[in-house]
Amino acid sequence: MIYDYFNTHVIGTLTLVADSEGLRHIGFESARRPVPILSGWKHDAAFFKAAKNQLRAYFNGELQQFDLPLAPLGTAFQQSVWRALRKIPYGAVVSYRWVAEQINNPKAVRAVGGANARNPLPIVVPCHRVIGSDGELTGFGGGLDVKQRLIELEKSKMPG
Repeated sequence: MIYDYFNTHVIGTLTLVADSEGLRHIGFESARRPVPILSGWKHDAAFFKAAKNQLRAYFNGELQQFDLPLAPLGTAFQQSVWRALRKIPYGAVVSYRWVAEQINNPKAVRAVGGANARNPLPIVVPCHRVIGSDGELTGFGGGLDVKQRLIELEKSKMPG
């Protein structure tokens, strides 16, 4: 595994972890369970040049869709949820029910919430765009304040 850090001007420092297959983890410094950097992992800033360029463009409001090799590990159900998350339009928010419907499993709302919570690639796989059906912000690995800032960032960069 290879890792580096990316300092945002919006939500603090992110930990980036990848291997030859693609990006595996993005961790928030504010996370309750930060990504542990294990012995044997290699620190290599140059390896993450494309990811950092795209993250920088995203935080500057210049990028709405990431195009990076992704390699998150998860169950088939989790993978289906994470694919659905990538279809949520920039600047939009949806409910867990919407995600469940996208994966043709409308009764799996709670399971979708669990898969959303285990998303190892927040921001790039935009789990922050999922909110409660009542419009309230719900759990987020980086904290609700970070979720709110990401939603506000996207809404502030929308045309019109």
